[in-house]
Amino acid sequence: MRVLHVIASVADIRGGPSRAILDMVNALNYAGVDAEIATTNDAGSSLLDVPLYERVQYQGVPVYFFPRFSPPVHAIREFAFSWPLAQWLWNHLDDYDLVHVHALFSMPCTLTMVLARLKNIPYILAPHGLLCRWSLQQSAQRKATYLRLIEHANLNHSAGLHLNSQLEQRELEAVQLTAPSFVLSHGLHPAELIPDARQKLRTMLKLAPDEPIILFLSRLHPKKGLDLLIAALSQLRHRRFTFVIAGSGDSDYEVEIDQLLQDHRLSDRTCRVGFVEGEKKNICLQGADLFVLTSHSENFGVVVLEALASRLPVVLTPGVALSDLINTHQLGAVAELNEGAIAKSIEHLLNNPDLRTSIGDRARPLVLERYTWNAIGTQLGDRYKTALAQEVS
Repeated sequence: MRVLHVIASVADIRGGPSRAILDMVNALNYAGVDAEIATTNDAGSSLLDVPLYERVQYQGVPVYFFPRFSPPVHAIREFAFSWPLAQWLWNHLDDYDLVHVHALFSMPCTLTMVLARLKNIPYILAPHGLLCRWSLQQSAQRKATYLRLIEHANLNHSAGLHLNSQLEQRELEAVQLTAPSFVLSHGLHPAELIPDARQKLRTMLKLAPDEPIILFLSRLHPKKGLDLLIAALSQLRHRRFTFVIAGSGDSDYEVEIDQLLQDHRLSDRTCRVGFVEGEKKNICLQGADLFVLTSHSENFGVVVLEALASRLPVVLTPGVALSDLINTHQLGAVAELNEGAIAKSIEHLLNNPDLRTSIGDRARPLVLERYTWNAIGTQLGDRYKTALAQEVS
């Protein structure tokens, strides 16, 4: 079985879906599915330095990169138009048994579904939260028009909508689609535990050995609710802690975050470490005392699994899909999306080190049992077989 995955970008700056597709295709290949990716060299305001027009190994995964049209107009650039990719898709979609499209509202995704329909090739769409309520409220009129005129037909002709959580499936009901859907979460490659991570993190940040650390690790974007988290932490300035922000985003928004930290008198106890990966990321996760993600909407949130696998208790808000998991297994707190509730949940966990230890002891085994990419890859391969069998029948 040959499967082509299509997405507008695999650059880290584009957030979770771009990371997830690489891990997913890697897991599928491990499970015996011949899977590849077609994408552009998009990297936000810049471009990836990668070979074009040919199959290359990118982070261990077979990928075809094509040049993105890069005009100075932001909205056009974000659409990720690529005429060479369009030509390649027209010539090569027939080489695959099934296509798996990731995300919406971009040229590569929309065109792939249109061409697959013309060529009678079954396709699955993973919206990655873009059909959730919060996402559809952003640029609402433009998205509503785009859905009505173009994407609605693409969605309803899909062999299946690949959703990452029950929350995403519930919110999808408002879009009133007829295509079948299934829920299959993202996975992760759990990192090995670093025995002296606490010491390493505090040494790296030049902090006292016993300094409490609250960690935010995610793409910097208004959706993440970082403004509410900063306001909540300002209510806790009477107690000792250092706030670590790990992540990057649009430069204008980063300036806005710096101003918020200054306005709430948190600049002197905040460490901005930028985008982190590899060992530095693992040290941040394993060395902190508490992980907080206060998103308005998060159709999954792999970083939450990474925190739990690092034995780190978490504070989430209801818009994060994994909040159900946190509530069910008591792995932290789910606070309402307001600064008072967030501050109260953070303070409770900071005040109870034994509770944090207990959560960590339970969290890692649960994640390792349920959420590894190898298990997810096998399940997704079975979904492909089911979709192809339904097409034949």
